[in-house]
Amino acid sequence: MSLTPGARLGPYEVVAPIGAGAMGEVYRARDPRLGRDVAIKVLASSVSGNADRRKRFELEARAAAALNHPNILAVFDIGQNAGSPYIVSELLEGMTLRERLNDGPLPVRKAVEYAVQIAHGLAAAHERGIVHRDLKPENIFIASGDRVKILDFGLAKLTEAEPVSGVGSVVPTIAPRDGTQPGLVLGTLGYMSPEQVRGVPADYRSDIFSFGAILYEMLSGQPAFRRETPADTMSAILHEQPAELSAKERHIPAPIVRIVERCVEKTPAMRFHSTEDLAFALAGGLAPDSEIRALDGASPGGKAPKRTPAVWAVAAALTGLAAAIAFAAATFLRRPADDQIPVKLNVTAPPGAVQTDTAMRISPDGTRLVFAATMSDGVRRLWLRPLNSLDAAPLNETEGATNPFWSPDSRSVAYFSGGQLKKIGLGDGLSATLCPAPQAAGGTWSADGVIVFSSAGQLHRLPAAGGAVSLLNGLNGKREGATLAYPTFLPDGRHILYLDTGSGGVGEAAVYGAAIDSADRTLVLRGAVSNAWYNRGYLFFLQNTTLVAQPFDADSLTLSGGAIPIVEQVQRPPFGPPSGAFSVSDRVLAYQAGLDARGFPTQLTWFDRSGKTMGAVGGGGDYGDVAISPDGTRATVSELDPGTGRDIWIFDLARGLPTRFTSDPADEYASVWSPDGSQIIFNSRRKGHLDLYRKASSGAGVEQPLLVDNADKSPMSWSSNGQFLLFNTGNVSSVGNQVDLWVLPLTSEGKPFPVVNTPFNEIRGRFSPDGKWIAYTSDESGQTEIYVTPFPSLAGKWRISTAGGNWPQWGHDGKEIFFLSADSTQLMAAHVDAQHTQFVVGKIETLFEASWRLGARYPYDIAPDGRIFGVTQVEQPTPAPITVVVNWLADLKK
Repeated sequence: MSLTPGARLGPYEVVAPIGAGAMGEVYRARDPRLGRDVAIKVLASSVSGNADRRKRFELEARAAAALNHPNILAVFDIGQNAGSPYIVSELLEGMTLRERLNDGPLPVRKAVEYAVQIAHGLAAAHERGIVHRDLKPENIFIASGDRVKILDFGLAKLTEAEPVSGVGSVVPTIAPRDGTQPGLVLGTLGYMSPEQVRGVPADYRSDIFSFGAILYEMLSGQPAFRRETPADTMSAILHEQPAELSAKERHIPAPIVRIVERCVEKTPAMRFHSTEDLAFALAGGLAPDSEIRALDGASPGGKAPKRTPAVWAVAAALTGLAAAIAFAAATFLRRPADDQIPVKLNVTAPPGAVQTDTAMRISPDGTRLVFAATMSDGVRRLWLRPLNSLDAAPLNETEGATNPFWSPDSRSVAYFSGGQLKKIGLGDGLSATLCPAPQAAGGTWSADGVIVFSSAGQLHRLPAAGGAVSLLNGLNGKREGATLAYPTFLPDGRHILYLDTGSGGVGEAAVYGAAIDSADRTLVLRGAVSNAWYNRGYLFFLQNTTLVAQPFDADSLTLSGGAIPIVEQVQRPPFGPPSGAFSVSDRVLAYQAGLDARGFPTQLTWFDRSGKTMGAVGGGGDYGDVAISPDGTRATVSELDPGTGRDIWIFDLARGLPTRFTSDPADEYASVWSPDGSQIIFNSRRKGHLDLYRKASSGAGVEQPLLVDNADKSPMSWSSNGQFLLFNTGNVSSVGNQVDLWVLPLTSEGKPFPVVNTPFNEIRGRFSPDGKWIAYTSDESGQTEIYVTPFPSLAGKWRISTAGGNWPQWGHDGKEIFFLSADSTQLMAAHVDAQHTQFVVGKIETLFEASWRLGARYPYDIAPDGRIFGVTQVEQPTPAPITVVVNWLADLKK
């Protein structure tokens, strides 16, 4: 339907046509009632009968009418004429951004001022749950007074009603003048987000991507992703990065370049998590006025460009934590002077996290933090937290990941999982396996594309793009039992620092420096208790649990001066080579302190089968790893002393009195009793890793090493005939395995052998009372479940749990298997019948719910009389936050 001047639409009189597209026509009209000119958009007659298009058109009216913001086109009315719906909106005088861009790129300050207004308009829409979905220069209008207006919410969707996909050919309401072509999903090619190209649900972060493409074009004068064909454009959006803005030689400030790069990240989680944060970062991202005037060609004595009120409006709008985080983001986006005031903030664990891994890493550009967190379902994965965001987001396909480290361009993260070294691109979210890496202990990635990593106690190198793996020359002639771990490149890209755990007693671990193409190494730090990081003339490492920084010459590999304490009680992991929970980049320091050193508030408690509390044993403390003696009169328990570490104590259960069993400065954790109660096997880190030792339960005599190698081990169960020890260990037998169950013969010189040895995690196991079966935990189904296999034949297996389970224990008559539920809160009991060749599982019942203190081994045990003895939490612990210090050098120089 084409209208001629003088035609009427309800009370409105058409004055002249403005524009037309496949979806509709726009007219200038007069509202005689209010004496003003308006714009009227009418759905094209060719599609007015299409219910889908009509519904979308009506949705535009409702969405736009719900918004009242100076940077969004105001909608006045809606109506119908001859079956065709129309929308009445304010009439704007000026030009579209597309028309303005036809004259070339905008001055930097003008582009940013326009961008701030666009961001404010989008933030108002996003706050109401409305996503534009078709943001492009044709839909941005520059009205008189340089007021920016966002047009055409014709593709807006309320997020509550987001469809699974948005398929359908869409043409822009006003025909584009740059040759952009409509795609097969909602949006316009060249400005669509990757999720729109894929046809998957798109939220407000899709608008942020389109915004980034527009800002890029305003600054460079060239479209960010447009290619010769629609297919090539889609491929560019999904897989390519725009040409670097800095290469355009327009002297665009680095903070603005970073903002654009953040907006057009392929993965939504990598973009700004709030449009308000985006606006705030833009407002603070420009250099001083004098510098911008010079860059834009203004004379130094000329009048400074007037800042629009919108540039400053967000400063008043942001309050509380959001304001603090946004301020910190704006601060670190500007490269600081050394004497600038440092900024500190806390990064809390994701909701539902029960533990955060100590190996967090700050990206080289200082803008993002990656860390591993274990959720209540027991799954550990990597999480990414941009420092200018309030939220962390999980990285897909990183289940079981440990020891992440960054690529030098901060666009990829390497990590270890399932005995493999892997990497994930943060732009496309695609992961790739690089090589086998059993028993991994950290890695580092140079600007020359070389990765050095620790595996099976030795240092290896390979090209980051993939290729042959080789040992580093000269660095692996270490003593038996030592582990080389946590390599990190120095700035020259040729030298690394790494930890050598030594093979003797505590204190032999040391940090060395070496060139990756040389057989020589230089001692840097004796008696090391952690990994070491170098940055800006300082070496960061732990002294006991205190993080310190000491002046360090990276050329001569020598320390000087004294160590400067930064923070006490930095966390250290309970397993693996000694390390500390800290990371440092050029401007940002991150560390995690407090939780392990402070301890968990726990209590040793007796329960009956119904969950009734039958009394406590001893006072409160940080307990774990319980095991009851065969006669039920004593129990071994590990307890943390913040000053000396974790040791094993023996409790007299009748009197509740503890007696120290180990006193070595190294940590001791898990323990098992011999069938007659005369001996105890336990693990200890006294040689840099958790090895197995044996000692008389009376405490008399010396401790005898039982199994010492370069892998962590935990004793699980001692067979009733005294001949076998069941233990778990990681990646001992073959490449690709994670944690497996092994058996060590105790009555001969036999070597340990695997009993459950798969590509999955077999974490905890127990011999049955008659020694003919092993109950164990495996995650082969995708979550931890309880299984049983015969011993020693290992011929077959039976699954016990039906909806997840962990920490299996046998009843003393062998007719029940106890275990904890998937969320580790409920104690379950499965009735079983262990026949000669078959295993029958009967009824499974829930006994009671308790707040167990979970750890590496067992939080509970079953007494001979059927009572349950366990470690319960007095209060639920919360993972300690990660503290981030921006401009750490200024803090250090104080």
